[in-house]
Amino acid sequence: MARARSDLLLDRMMSLHPKIIDLTLDRMHRLLAALDHPEAALPPVIHAAGTNGKGSTLAMLRAGIEGAGQSAHVYTSPHLARFHERIRLAGTLIDEALLGDILDECLAANGPDAITYFEITTAAALLAFSRTPADWTLLETGLGGRLDATNVVDRPRLTLITPIDLDHQHYLGDTIGAIAGEKAGILKRGVPCVVGPQPEAALDVIEARAARLGVPLLAHGQHWHVWEERGRLVFQDETGLLDLPLPSLVGAHQVVNAGAALAALRHLGFDEAACEAAMTRAEWPARMQRLRHGPLVEMAQAAGSELWLDGGHNPAAALALVESLSRLPPRPTHLICGMLNTKDVGGFMAPLAQVAGSLRAVSIPDQPATLSAAQTVAHAHAAGLRADAAQDVAAALAGILDEAPGARVLICGSLYLAGVILRDHG
Repeated sequence: MARARSDLLLDRMMSLHPKIIDLTLDRMHRLLAALDHPEAALPPVIHAAGTNGKGSTLAMLRAGIEGAGQSAHVYTSPHLARFHERIRLAGTLIDEALLGDILDECLAANGPDAITYFEITTAAALLAFSRTPADWTLLETGLGGRLDATNVVDRPRLTLITPIDLDHQHYLGDTIGAIAGEKAGILKRGVPCVVGPQPEAALDVIEARAARLGVPLLAHGQHWHVWEERGRLVFQDETGLLDLPLPSLVGAHQVVNAGAALAALRHLGFDEAACEAAMTRAEWPARMQRLRHGPLVEMAQAAGSELWLDGGHNPAAALALVESLSRLPPRPTHLICGMLNTKDVGGFMAPLAQVAGSLRAVSIPDQPATLSAAQTVAHAHAAGLRADAAQDVAAALAGILDEAPGARVLICGSLYLAGVILRDHG
């Protein structure tokens, strides 16, 4: 089968810089100037940074905006199955013809100059957004905030910082405070910021930067509160109380993500109907997602088993997984895990050792930074998990089903692994 034009162009973009990650905004500003500054022609922008929950929070924000009859551009990363997932134009994934055209235009504008893949594809998204009418623009940072390629909008309508944890320490710093300093780099003078639950060290940094820039904060635990009560979500801020359905996204951690989305919607003037839509209509793949069809599901169902998928890959995500699993009907749980060598593998596995009967380790196809299955097994053993290596996910699942028919099987450890699975099971 012939490859799509956009795939060929994206392959070219991968070769434009010797490093995958090289944090600076200089190249981005140069390319945007060559494109006549699409970042200055966007619908009102909501810009989100944080370690965990950015995508889920923006998914709920989009659901609320659309529930109010308005439209939103959305830019997220990474994609799972296809690059097109990163760019949603006024509610619809970008089509192949338009994506090819804007990638071509960005390549021509960049010329022979070095630029990273994320930078030039972010520029392409902004270019598409600037040419398509919508009511809002939702931007998710790729890594950090201060020097992230999305941090080029001078005056967003609102910023949002979800919970911060240790991640990408090679690029952002090895303490919570240092990482928070990078994430807080999205704050803009006088622009309000919704802040999700934070470690004290992170909140101190965010509050100090906000004070310097005159940023009004809408912080969890101070300006808004959210909790689960009797199977409902209760949200309270200075304008009153909301009693809503629990989020459609699975997991107790989604309650605080929902709180941040609701705080943003309320600040922006959306009504209770929009807030309810944010809870009931949001979709976000590979976040405690029950897989319902595809060859692996057929294997699992034949053995009376469930198959679940989650792309979380750091210690906080593992804790959220443990909490989510604890809320499901009791059933033996076994893991299929593949991870990148840039992650805190031991920190991810330690909480899961409390709830998993075993782990089958796989490498992630077509990912140079993947841990080998043997390396993942070694980390799992260190965390107290019974673990074996498998050639691939199908072999891992077959091994689990042979040993424990009727089990709950969770594929986890990486969004890249999740993307491989969703190509056949999305």
